[in-house]
Amino acid sequence: MKKRQGLLTTAIFMALVFMAGLLFLAGEASAQQGKNKAEGVSGAREISKDGRFIAYDNGTVLDTQTNLMWAANDNGSEINQANAKSYCENYRGGGYTDWRMPTQNELAKLYDPKKTQANKCETKANNHIATDLIHLSCYWVWASDTNGSDVAAFFRFDGGRRYMNHLAGPNSHRALPVRSVK
Repeated sequence: MKKRQGLLTTAIFMALVFMAGLLFLAGEASAQQGKNKAEGVSGAREISKDGRFIAYDNGTVLDTQTNLMWAANDNGSEINQANAKSYCENYRGGGYTDWRMPTQNELAKLYDPKKTQANKCETKANNHIATDLIHLSCYWVWASDTNGSDVAAFFRFDGGRRYMNHLAGPNSHRALPVRSVK
């Protein structure tokens, strides 16, 4: 009887050790997943660095200074403000679902007059964006800021200026999705 109790106690002890090991491994996996989420990576592989910016193989670029993740490319063609907002909110780069249109302040943090990048919409002006890892096809980028229902903001990367535009006006602007990294 005592031998059976000893075997039973040993079996219970081994089962508890095994379960503790599984819980430890699950905790490690959860911590790593949390780390990836915090870094905004979600299993993506780093492919390039440019100062404070890190490009991943899922088409995203992380700004480590602002903790904002950007799409590596704008939408690539003229778009009005309403469609730009929808484009940003429905963007699924990197598998994320929390993309949005950036504010003028967020776009301004990407501006760097010392860096030059050609754009496709006009050969007389260049984009001045802080990294070569984000590609803009034109220098006008819509922002989420508004002034009433008929005026919306945009940022110009050719000179670092903020503007407001009547929605009935020309719409040769672009959409550049952004998301906050938690």
